[in-house]
Amino acid sequence: MKVAVIGCTHAGTAAIVNTAKCYPDAEITVYERNDNISFLSCGIALYVGGVVKDPHGLFYSSPDQLADMGVVTKMLHDVTSVDTASKTLRARNLQTGEEFTDTFDKLIVTTGSWPIIPKLEGIELDHILLCKNYNHSNEIIEKAKHVQNITVVGAGYIGVELVEAFQMNGKNVTLIDSADRILNKYLDHEYTDRIENSLKEHGIKLVLGETVSRFEGTNGKVSKVVTSQGEYETELVILCIGFRPQTDLLKGQVDMLPNGAIIVDNYMQSSCPDVFAAGDSCAIRYNPTGKTAYIPLATNAVRMGTLVARNLVQPTIAYMGTQGTSGIKIYEDNIAGTGLTEAAAVDEGMSVEAVTIEDSYRPEFMPTSEKVLLKVVYERETRRIVGAQIMSKVDLTQSINTLSVAIQNHMTIDQLAFVDFFFQPHYNKPWNFLNAAGLQALPSLTERKPVTV
Repeated sequence: MKVAVIGCTHAGTAAIVNTAKCYPDAEITVYERNDNISFLSCGIALYVGGVVKDPHGLFYSSPDQLADMGVVTKMLHDVTSVDTASKTLRARNLQTGEEFTDTFDKLIVTTGSWPIIPKLEGIELDHILLCKNYNHSNEIIEKAKHVQNITVVGAGYIGVELVEAFQMNGKNVTLIDSADRILNKYLDHEYTDRIENSLKEHGIKLVLGETVSRFEGTNGKVSKVVTSQGEYETELVILCIGFRPQTDLLKGQVDMLPNGAIIVDNYMQSSCPDVFAAGDSCAIRYNPTGKTAYIPLATNAVRMGTLVARNLVQPTIAYMGTQGTSGIKIYEDNIAGTGLTEAAAVDEGMSVEAVTIEDSYRPEFMPTSEKVLLKVVYERETRRIVGAQIMSKVDLTQSINTLSVAIQNHMTIDQLAFVDFFFQPHYNKPWNFLNAAGLQALPSLTERKPVTV
């Protein structure tokens, strides 16, 4: 069996390693246009901020490691076209310019995503950078050394982590986003209000509800960001607007979402039987809504890549879908979320309710007892849990993994009230805060419908 893999980051590495293990006799060839593989892009802010001193720790595989498994890795090779009907691809060696054709029995598409680059006046100016891969991170670090005023455009996870990193390195930082809240796709206002206050207290300038309209420069370098409502002097701009799947190679050959994300079934198989996809290049089932969605997360990518290998010859293990579970640490706050925010659920047209509690996470007689802010969103009629968010000075983020499982298994908010959690004063109260949220959401006995056993 001849297997061709296009792209080698999270999903690609997982697919390659597991394919080599599952099918020792397979002939596996990897095409990667960059000069490195398996870079943990979620660690860029840590690298930029100096928390991670050695960037080599952000790589978890290498061409040599893959070679030891019998995999041929063609670095700095760009696949220029794919013909799924004839099972051929064309590739170009970026160092020599040589072009050649290769064949495959199975094709694994793990081409990932690329930052969205707005078509704005001045976008070509120097010192306007992207933030996605290892080379980007090195360029950001090098150019940030020589400037004091930095602007980040986009207040998602990467943007917020970057402004924190720059501020901790003594820079003057401005964060711009067209939405009126930071992290609005991940958290409700109860959380974003507090995080925004924390950023402001650390001297970060928030410019929210304003859309960038153009960039102005001096001597070829960016010097000003102009928005729909103001102008902001700067010496360096980092674009963190979002990501788009890189799937042009298969356009018109497999089914895709409007944004180009490849649609796969539960076994990671595209509409073309011998073409599989995983990671940021494809869409997945979002369990809170039951719909197909584009959710580019490293956790989704490694799971999907592993499943590609397991299902490459025949269907064996079905994908369970995702809750889009994620976490972030901003200064002293540990934050995580899973599933739908209340705002997102309403936008979906769902009829939901939410319960929010803020309480000491363990007994107050203990030497310290930090507060935890927990919000759980559930459907009004079915009582099914569809989302949750947590925030605390102490790291309680693993509780969101518990609620991710609850959503996965269609648990109700009433069931959450009585789930068996251990009690030990070092860690929690007799009623765990997850139980407490469920208890608070219980309807009164007069409201409850009769239960038929």
